[in-house]
Amino acid sequence: MERAFKIAVFDGDGIGPEIMAPAVEILTFLAQSGNYELAFEHVPAGAAHYDRTGESLPAASMDAARAADAILLSAMGLPSVRYPDGTEISPQIDLRKALTLFAGVRPVRIFPGQQTPLNMPEGREVDFVLIRESTEGLFHTQGRGEVSEKEARETLLITREISEKLFRFAFNLAQTRKDQGRGKGRVTCVDKANVFRAFAFFRAIFDAEAKRHPDLIADHAYVDATALWFVLKPWDFDVLVTENMFGDILSDLGAGLMGGLGVAPSADIGEHHAVFQPCHGSAPDIAGQGIANPLAMILSGAMMLDWLGVKHDHPGMVADGTRLREAVEAVIAEGTTLTGDLGGTATTGQAAAAVMARL
Repeated sequence: MERAFKIAVFDGDGIGPEIMAPAVEILTFLAQSGNYELAFEHVPAGAAHYDRTGESLPAASMDAARAADAILLSAMGLPSVRYPDGTEISPQIDLRKALTLFAGVRPVRIFPGQQTPLNMPEGREVDFVLIRESTEGLFHTQGRGEVSEKEARETLLITREISEKLFRFAFNLAQTRKDQGRGKGRVTCVDKANVFRAFAFFRAIFDAEAKRHPDLIADHAYVDATALWFVLKPWDFDVLVTENMFGDILSDLGAGLMGGLGVAPSADIGEHHAVFQPCHGSAPDIAGQGIANPLAMILSGAMMLDWLGVKHDHPGMVADGTRLREAVEAVIAEGTTLTGDLGGTATTGQAAAAVMARL
């Protein structure tokens, strides 16, 4: 009997709907040939919705997200639409906090044939995962910082409860990658513990969790050195785990190593819920032109299949997640059906059709 999964779909702003449509089409195709069903429910949220209604994330949309087995979220936000305090509309951050999606998973992978600004030595492969704590850190006071005429303050928050969950997730992921032959079984805590007491606290919790995983390697790196090593020797990394703001910055650097945000997927995962979305923004300057890159959105869908398959012990979904990732990688490596951000001339539809053809 087929297992049915409810997927809440947030189409997003700008190019969001244009890249979500082919992703849903491809996921539907995979489900039809697999032993599972994906029931997609499109729900409103975002800057354009706020501009029309005064609500950025309606209560009914939040309810749908809570009830779903997984959440697909496209690019959100518009620079021209902001809250009265000047901050941008970011329902994705509201979802992270409301659903306690503490683990922001940002895979960085450079495979043969992929364009990269790095001078890659022969035989080297880059395949690591950056895990960004996504609910607190320096984002804790989002929209609630103290601002006066003379000074401004934001509060960085690191809690033991969330950090313990975050590090447990990181070590479990490293073990899974090691078992699959994709990783070295190494977890690196990225912090600034030499300056900030909060990060010394963060590191101490990491070290306590590391002792529970004697078969894995645990080490530390300062965030500034990590940024340097991302460029000089990214093949040394396996799983990295860090605070929210540091993770926000390093994940964009990781996307740059892969050739751009157009091929950078992500997930925000908690104990019961998960959101899957591309790392890039809504690019309103090219919205409606049919030239947006759909690959990061499609790769985020592959991550969703893998997560659902592991969570619900469904090997077919895990296999389809791998198939979809490999199909996208084959299209990128072939290089003949790429959108403008990757140096090609393909439309959104042509790039997505190339992935479908591979499947």
